[in-house]
Amino acid sequence: MYNKSILIIGNFLSETVIGLRSPSEDLAKELAGAGWRVITASSRNNRLGRVLDMLAITWRRRRDYTLALVDVYSGAAFYWAEGVYMILRMLGKPFILTLHGGNLPDFARRHPRRVRRLLAAAAVVTTPSNYLQKEMKVYGDGLCLLPNPLYLKAYPFRARVRPEPRLVWVRAFHSMYNPQLAPQVIARLSSEFPEIELIMLGPHKGDASLEQTRQVAEAVGVFNHIYFPGVAPKEKVPSWLSHADIFLNTTFVDNTPVSVMEAMACGLCVVSTLVGGIPYLVEHEKDALLVPPNDPEAMAAAVRRILREPGLAERLSRNARKKAEQFDWSLILPQWKKLIASVEAL
Repeated sequence: MYNKSILIIGNFLSETVIGLRSPSEDLAKELAGAGWRVITASSRNNRLGRVLDMLAITWRRRRDYTLALVDVYSGAAFYWAEGVYMILRMLGKPFILTLHGGNLPDFARRHPRRVRRLLAAAAVVTTPSNYLQKEMKVYGDGLCLLPNPLYLKAYPFRARVRPEPRLVWVRAFHSMYNPQLAPQVIARLSSEFPEIELIMLGPHKGDASLEQTRQVAEAVGVFNHIYFPGVAPKEKVPSWLSHADIFLNTTFVDNTPVSVMEAMACGLCVVSTLVGGIPYLVEHEKDALLVPPNDPEAMAAAVRRILREPGLAERLSRNARKKAEQFDWSLILPQWKKLIASVEAL
C-alpha cells in the first residue's frame, strides 16, 4: 500500500530565530498541504541539542515514515547528515539528500571519501543550483537539480526605470558574506550622490562582523548614510526590499542565495560579487552586474552605471523578475512530488 509519509531532517528554526527560515521549512509545509504526512527535525536552537534531536526522532519515529529527506551542509553540520544516514541504513529506509551551501565543494575536496560514501547511499541526491550540481558530480552520480523556490506572489514587482541611490543589503552579518565591503562602496559614491542610503538587514551570526561593519562605516564617514534595522521576519523582507532600487551582494562564498532571488523577484537591480554559484544564477549585463570579490571600486562603478546609464536599470530589473519567475513554488513543487513518489514506489 502506498504510504505518503516522510521525515525531513534540517534546520527548522524560524519559530525561535527571527529571519532564519530554511528551504526545508517551506518544503515541509508544501508537502503537508499536498497530502504527505510530514515529520520534521529539528527546531531546537542549541546546535548539539538539535543534532541529538535529529538522531532521536529518526530512530524513535521509525514506524511513522517510509522515506527521509536529509539536508547536507559543510563543516560541523555534515556530521548530522552522517549520523542520520547511519540510522537510516540500519533501518533500511530510503532517503533523499539535498546539498546546500557554497562551502560544500571545498569541504568535499578535503573529505572526499566521507562525501562519496554519504552520496552513494542515497536513493537520490538533489542540488538547488547548477553550481553545486557541477562541483559535486565527481562525488556522486546523477545529481538532480531542484532549485530553492519562492512564493512569488509575496514579492511585489516594480520596474526600476529611474533608479534612485537607495541600496539594500540582506544577509547574515558574518565574515564569509563580507558586509564590511558595503560601507566602502557607499563611501566611494557619497560625494557624487549625497542623498545615497543603504539598508543593511540581517541577523548577527556570532563573529564580530556587525560591529566591524559599523566601525568601517564610521571610519570612511558614511555611518549616517547606513541604517541597521536588525533582523526582520521573513514576511517583512519584501517590504524592506521595496524601499530600495539596488541590491548589494558582497560575499566571498555563495551558492544560490535566496536573498538575491528575493531581490530579483521584486525587480531590484542586483550588483553581486562573482563567486561560487552566483554566475550560475544570474547573467552579467542581462539580469545583474557582477564584479570581483572584495573590490569596492568595481562594485561602486557598477552601482554608478545603474544610476547613470540610460536603460540599464530597467533592463536588469525586468530580466531579474523574469528569471525569478522560474523559481515559483507552482513550478518546483510538482517536481518534488514526482521525485518523492518515485523513490517511495521503489
